[in-house]
Amino acid sequence: MTTSQDSLAALAAVIESRKAANGGDPEGSYVARLLHKGPDAFLKKIGEEATEVVMAAKDADHGGDKAKLVGEVADLWFHSMIALAHYGLAPADVIAELERRAGTSGIEEKALRKVLAREAQAAQASREAEPK
Repeated sequence: MTTSQDSLAALAAVIESRKAANGGDPEGSYVARLLHKGPDAFLKKIGEEATEVVMAAKDADHGGDKAKLVGEVADLWFHSMIALAHYGLAPADVIAELERRAGTSGIEEKALRKVLAREAQAAQASREAEPK
């Protein structure tokens, strides 16, 4: 039986195969073209797709087709996977992070991230203040 994680891994492998280092051809592949253009291209698509998710959700709130929301989320995930591949990451990394967060209150998780960010800033400031 194929799991959702298997499906994401299979798609990630296809995206990986479209990288220039793996022979991806920007003339013949949409993914290769986005990767070739660089982060500005695929990050712009992520922003566009995120906006389309919001619009589809708003439409669904007013009787619109919920399948459109599913399609837009799929587009957002797909383009996000291109970003992950560009940065040497995989869907498994996101799944591992979600599993790490499981059972943790979202409020607690956000508070912990703020504490860690403050600690990192303080450590950076301390390093910068040290005499050279």
